[in-house]
Amino acid sequence: MKNNNYCTFYIVRHGETDWNVKRIIQGQTDIDLTENGIMQAKQAAEKLKKIKFDEAFSSDLRRAKRTAEIITLEKKMAIKTTHLLREKYYGKHEGKDYMVYEGELKKHLEKYESLTDEDRWKYKYSDVESDEDVASRFITFLREVAVAYGGKNVLIATHNGVISNFLVHLGLWEYKDIHVKKIKNAGYIKIKSDGIDFFVEKADGVDVTIPSGYKMP
Repeated sequence: MKNNNYCTFYIVRHGETDWNVKRIIQGQTDIDLTENGIMQAKQAAEKLKKIKFDEAFSSDLRRAKRTAEIITLEKKMAIKTTHLLREKYYGKHEGKDYMVYEGELKKHLEKYESLTDEDRWKYKYSDVESDEDVASRFITFLREVAVAYGGKNVLIATHNGVISNFLVHLGLWEYKDIHVKKIKNAGYIKIKSDGIDFFVEKADGVDVTIPSGYKMP
């Protein structure tokens, strides 16, 4: 891939929060980083210190914005925030234990386990945002940025659910992997895009194997 007009994205999950540790659903509830989360962000900053970022975008939630600020601290960059990079919205379920939520979901959907991946992908339970909608808003944002920042390096600080659904859309994860595979706090993926295609080049702290020469279907 020799096209110099491709935008290079470094898409980073935020550092650890207290609710991550307690396995409580955060969604769009605004939770800050723990001390360990700050350290994780600093470790990501060290890994990415040689990258000259031309722009930095973040979810407008504190845990993501703070992660982006730490990564770009020595680069003295302003962070542009947007709600489009927010975590999946879990509505009234935010603040609940994950296991409680999953139990309620299965109870609500009598045949949940028999649903196809496509049905689960599109399903809107209660006031919870569908996985399809999460991926759609994220990918639309990436495509617009890729066109506007061709040939540039762009930092994106976002959330586990956003990156997970993106990996499913890319075909690098199966839908079931969302609940099995891990994206470490402050882990990241590196991709290139011209606003149409996505080429995944690297994963650090993300449980994914990237085939040689992979391109999004």
